[in-house]
Amino acid sequence: MANPDTSITSRPRMHYDHATIAFHWLTALLVVGLFASAQIWNQLERGTWLRKDLQSIHISFGILLAVTIVLRIVWRIANRGDLPPATSGLQEIAAKLVHMVLYILLCLQVVLGFLFRWAQGEPLTFFGLFSIPHFFTVDPAMRSTFGEMHNLVAWTIIVLAGLHAVAALMHHYVLKDRVLVRMRPAARR
Repeated sequence: MANPDTSITSRPRMHYDHATIAFHWLTALLVVGLFASAQIWNQLERGTWLRKDLQSIHISFGILLAVTIVLRIVWRIANRGDLPPATSGLQEIAAKLVHMVLYILLCLQVVLGFLFRWAQGEPLTFFGLFSIPHFFTVDPAMRSTFGEMHNLVAWTIIVLAGLHAVAALMHHYVLKDRVLVRMRPAARR
């Protein structure tokens, strides 16, 4: 019996589904927005309204990132193996490793952000609509440690995501294997 994935009537799908694409680009936008807002407010004088507003937006986007990551992981687990790998051999292993590390770092970053805010004794408020309660007491003495770790992980995510983007561009434009097309919305393919 012929493998249905290789038959003429049922070729393997070569593009990600709409939800996977949306999760990917929403995560990318949130990460860049979160990083940029932190870099901007660090240049502002403490206590100014703009700095406080940027911090509030940062926290709200951080909560949105947490929800996005959870939904993205659930979606990925539910749709495992739905798309053939873009590469093979060592490149496939490297790609999977980078994706796994990015997922781990994103989860760690969210946890560190929550711990940092709770160590400050401040609420995690989502655009002023509701607050996420403290699930446990965090030692205020750990505030600077959590803050430094949050900053370090942020830079690590930005560097790794930048390398990920460069690799995708290299694949698409140098190797001409059209890897980028897999992550574009269907109407633009």
